[in-house]
Amino acid sequence: MSTLAQETNPIARQPAHSSELQNRRLVRSWLYFCALVLLALVVVGGATRLTDSGLSITEWKPIHGVIPPLNAAEWQEELEKYRQIPEYQLINKGMSMSEFQFIFWWEWAHRFLARALGLVVALPLAFFWMTGRLDRRQKWPLLGLLALGGLQGFIGWWMVSSGLTERVDVSHYRLATHLCMAALILGVMIWIARGIAPHSQDLNPTRQSHIAAGLIAVLVFFQIYLGALVAGLDAGLVFNQWPRMGLGYYPGEMWEETIGWLNVMENPAIVQFVHRIGAYVLLFAVLIHAAIFWRHAPGSTHAWRAAMLAFLVVCQAIVGIITLVTFVPLNWALVHQGLAFIVLAFAIAHWRGLVGPLHLKNGQVHDHSVH
Repeated sequence: MSTLAQETNPIARQPAHSSELQNRRLVRSWLYFCALVLLALVVVGGATRLTDSGLSITEWKPIHGVIPPLNAAEWQEELEKYRQIPEYQLINKGMSMSEFQFIFWWEWAHRFLARALGLVVALPLAFFWMTGRLDRRQKWPLLGLLALGGLQGFIGWWMVSSGLTERVDVSHYRLATHLCMAALILGVMIWIARGIAPHSQDLNPTRQSHIAAGLIAVLVFFQIYLGALVAGLDAGLVFNQWPRMGLGYYPGEMWEETIGWLNVMENPAIVQFVHRIGAYVLLFAVLIHAAIFWRHAPGSTHAWRAAMLAFLVVCQAIVGIITLVTFVPLNWALVHQGLAFIVLAFAIAHWRGLVGPLHLKNGQVHDHSVH
């Protein structure tokens, strides 16, 4: 092959060092494992919310708090602390020890998984960093990922603290912030991992394909935020039929004039309506996205991924409807929340695949997107 052909053909470039490829596989596997732990954490967090367990531990002890009560005296001490907050005094007064232990273990498990995830991120990151398995373009994003995890710990306590003095539950705004930070952390994990993964050589269907995929990922993220507002306000229990809401398709009679536009954030009926509209918009967007990809690049890897994303969103819509009409049982609600994060992860991976890979140091990996 001529020198000119070698310069213009990305496949003919110098082969990548096998050690760098191996390092990327290790880092990628670690990040995907972290994502699975995070998904488990989100599901347990959802169960903690749905069982009203989030306020059962009234102190934040990042280190000592990993040890649960070990004897009757310690259990009694924890229950006495819980008896001081409004949730016990106004809702759970007279709760037995066994009932308290049920909600305590959900919150403890949630915090334990959060601590475990911190170690799963921090310790391998330190190992990869010190052994030279990361290039400089991976180091700062991964350090940022670790920082986001630390910030999430503070947000979690900030959320819990909102329900310890004047409220009987946590602020739904803070709950939404907490869940969205988890979604952001998952998105960063998948973005970094997908960037150092092998990429398809298929051309992007259109010049704007990566932009469209990015907008869909943003829509998924926003829908997760709306879902968090629904969960925080117990808005899923206001109307439990579909597609109607009461006598119509919009609960206009429940609009509160005194709070104006804040109805969309604070009125449970309107919040549920907005969440429904968000689901319709997202479903329409992914179906059109998949149709465009199949029109311009039928059978390509990108088209198949767009179709898979549309399938996941359809499944999520069906699960959401089932959750709604069955009055939000724990099992269906957890499937709905967990699947939302799976949809987000796939949307981010699809977007990253269209943006193109992070080049190896010798430049072998090529961005095959349309220019």
